[in-house]
Amino acid sequence: MTELLDLLLHVDVYLLELVMNYGIWIYAILFLVIFAETGLVVTPFLPGDSLLFAAGALAASGALDVAGVSLLLIVAAILGDAVNYSIGRMVGTRVIHLAQTDPRWGRWIKPAHLAKAHEFFERHGGKAIVLARFMPIVRTFVPFVAGVAEMGYPSFALYNVTGAVAWVGICVGAGYIFGNVPIVKDNFSLVALGIVFVSILPMVFEYLKYRRQRTS
Repeated sequence: MTELLDLLLHVDVYLLELVMNYGIWIYAILFLVIFAETGLVVTPFLPGDSLLFAAGALAASGALDVAGVSLLLIVAAILGDAVNYSIGRMVGTRVIHLAQTDPRWGRWIKPAHLAKAHEFFERHGGKAIVLARFMPIVRTFVPFVAGVAEMGYPSFALYNVTGAVAWVGICVGAGYIFGNVPIVKDNFSLVALGIVFVSILPMVFEYLKYRRQRTS
């Protein structure tokens, strides 16, 4: 069980090994991880940015087809957000109540994460769907919050598709261009951590800006 959890949390680091062991099935694994990370509020811990970067790096080495994996992951990201939005719209209010009042639900769906996503959505409106793509954890909860807020689906769908194309294109593209540079390739675990760190910086800046506005 511990090994499985480690694999899920660090699938970006083990990606080459997974390609060697599972061959073409790696595409299904990548699809499921990105779909779950964007579509289920109980799995915000799954890798997103670093996994896309790793997929791009492997595509540059010839282990994956860059066009195929990019299209597949765009579809996974779009479907994930769409499912998340639908869950939020149908049962979101009930889920939020349970997360706030029942410790068992609160373990899996952090009220603090929901609150941050709600603040972010309130501040940016529909643009939050696109911006949140580049912010770990927040991107998992913003579509859910948009559903709870009953954002019109046509508008949501436009932002959803735009965000998915931008997110996957930039992250996979960066991996494709830089992933096989020797210093990056030899220190991939550190690079993956660096990607996560850079990804959360916008959230930190947004929080500090919000705090300054409240105190001024």
